[in-house]
Amino acid sequence: MRVVTEKIKLKPTIEPKMLDITKDVQGVLDGTGMKSGQALIFVPGSTAGVTTIEYEAGLQTDFREAMDRVFPRGIYHHDEKWGDGNGFSHIRASMLKSSLTVPFDNGDLLLGTWQQIVFCEFDNKKRNRELVVQFTGE
Repeated sequence: MRVVTEKIKLKPTIEPKMLDITKDVQGVLDGTGMKSGQALIFVPGSTAGVTTIEYEAGLQTDFREAMDRVFPRGIYHHDEKWGDGNGFSHIRASMLKSSLTVPFDNGDLLLGTWQQIVFCEFDNKKRNRELVVQFTGE
């Protein structure tokens, strides 16, 4: 069994932003030469998350609008304490989560036909992001 840890750098992002990172993760996996195991994708930070979705324009809009309805802006104690107005970012990220595990076999991520791995930026300030991708397997 091997463990390989790599990083994926993303261009500076500001919410609302959803990025398809499937090809990036697959590219890093290809570079490891590993054939079977699990990929862990982790977002360091408390105002962004990672999940899977069908990455198409309608669902991107639906996702953003759903987040606005469920976790609206301007109602958080965090905003009062720090004055940065990003309490909603922290809540959205915590509900989405900061990591995702995807199995792989024969060197390919085992995703559904319409399933992509996406990074979701929730912060209202531009952030440089570096994702940690760790592969465990052989």
